[in-house]
Amino acid sequence: MTDAVLDLADPATVRDPYPAFTAMRAHGRPVWDDGLGMWLAFRYDDANAVLRDRRLGRIFTPREPEDVWETFNWLHEDALLENEPPKHTRLKQLVAKAFARGHIETRRPRIQELCTTLLDAAEAKARDTGTFDVIADYAEPLPVLVIADLLGFPEADVPLLRPWSQAIVRMYEYDRTEEDDRRAEQACREFAAYIDDLAEDRRRHPGDDLITHLAEVEAAGERLTERELAATVVLLLNAGHEATVNGMGNGMVALLERRDQWQRVVDDPWGLAETAVEEMLRFDTPSQLFERTATRDVDISGITVSEGQKIAALLGSANRDPDVFPDADAFDVGRDPNPHIAFGAGIHFCLGAPLARLEMQQSLPMLAERFPHIVAADGATPRETFVLRGWATVPVAV
Repeated sequence: MTDAVLDLADPATVRDPYPAFTAMRAHGRPVWDDGLGMWLAFRYDDANAVLRDRRLGRIFTPREPEDVWETFNWLHEDALLENEPPKHTRLKQLVAKAFARGHIETRRPRIQELCTTLLDAAEAKARDTGTFDVIADYAEPLPVLVIADLLGFPEADVPLLRPWSQAIVRMYEYDRTEEDDRRAEQACREFAAYIDDLAEDRRRHPGDDLITHLAEVEAAGERLTERELAATVVLLLNAGHEATVNGMGNGMVALLERRDQWQRVVDDPWGLAETAVEEMLRFDTPSQLFERTATRDVDISGITVSEGQKIAALLGSANRDPDVFPDADAFDVGRDPNPHIAFGAGIHFCLGAPLARLEMQQSLPMLAERFPHIVAADGATPRETFVLRGWATVPVAV
């Protein structure tokens, strides 16, 4: 075992972890980190194995004291992401069946409509100031509006969702404060109560939306409990837009820093949409770390993860592994094949991946068509978070 290898208290490491990833992959196996108290899998094959090995479970440990963390705990205990079979199997069957009724692909015209509206507003702002913010004016509102539309949230309540989500996902970071904890539990209570009221309304007045479908769906005689429904909606909202916001923001920063790659997108926006989006997700992965716990001893590349120990897949490092991705530190919008694991792998592969991909594959070419000459402006601000990696602001000049 080794000492701490990934100093998440170091702002430089959080801002650019890729040099550390390169050094850690050279070990040729997972390494133990005393600071985090877990094994870390940096290489692609090791991270992929962590995600797929059924002996490594996603096991949620309730926070204490329970009276303070009650809502936070059950929102996770009843969530798809935090469970293993058989409960995971049951939840996934129900959620997937409800999703199938919504037909993600049918959202394409609505996504294009929302993109047009947001780009119109960005263009008007740019006429006055010469700039707009790719995050605040485009990448952030789009997926929130899409997932809210899919779930059936009233339009007037959409501004509530992003603050709730950001407070909750802050709990996945390793440098939290007591104030972060307080905000997360408060957000959980408010969000869960809101969803309970909305779900009850949809039971009385069904609509053609995902909350109605989740409330009604039945598979093999099973239905979602009230808590499972609320936990599912919170997970879908959080996961349904975080990856898109950060994937788009990270990818746009990479593109604007590499004018030749941006020009390739501008020259063929729709032809390169699919490969460019996959490269954006690979090159600067929105979700960097995914923990698992050994339910019994597991050997991975010569190390033993003992029963009860944790091991994390470092997705961003795996996606820069030169053994899998030729010229891995280069950004290539035409990269093919591109077997990245930005959305995970195995039974916990992201259920919302098709929606995230659809949003990015529409929003990127529409941005390139409307603003082919944008350049980075001063004031870009990273989020300073490690697990969910992204940008708070990405201003551009037109």
